[in-house]
Amino acid sequence: MSGQVLSVNVSLAREIDVDGRGVMSGIGKRSVEGPVSVRMLGLEGDEQADLSVHGGLSKAVYAYPSEHYAFWQTVRAQARVSAWEAPLPSGFLGENLTLSGLLESQAWVGDVLRFADCDLAISEPRFPCFKLNAVMGFNQAMKLMVTNGWCGFYLAVRKPGTLRAGERFTLVPGPREVGIAELFRSRSSRAKL
Repeated sequence: MSGQVLSVNVSLAREIDVDGRGVMSGIGKRSVEGPVSVRMLGLEGDEQADLSVHGGLSKAVYAYPSEHYAFWQTVRAQARVSAWEAPLPSGFLGENLTLSGLLESQAWVGDVLRFADCDLAISEPRFPCFKLNAVMGFNQAMKLMVTNGWCGFYLAVRKPGTLRAGERFTLVPGPREVGIAELFRSRSSRAKL
């Protein structure tokens, strides 16, 4: 199985408005041109605001399937979020890599995305927090992500190197014992997201 990185996205942590209060966040990343260094703790130029839930060795890079973007665009239109007509830019959901060709249902903990210059191992699903609702512009975004299981997944850096938009990857199967979709459903039902 293979896929492609459509966009490489980074951002520095910044303050966003959540229900009238300022909260630091690294969500809402923007795509960058050219090669980006991939280090053990993430991409060069990227920050996470809350290291208790994002970042670290097992959650160094966050990937999200581009196939879900049309749904989010439609839902924002139905919610009449301001500027909803404009397409959502890659990285809007906080992902470092906007991918094509690999959905949560096809991803397993331990699978490796092998790129030309680096290897990234799928480690766990991403669990949405209250900041997703704020960035998406409506209060049901978190619930919809959980209901659909469209969480994306974190990646650990197995081999540092560089990445760039347009680059293809090969999926190297791991032990195939725990699927991302199943792990997300199991943890979500216990956490009552």
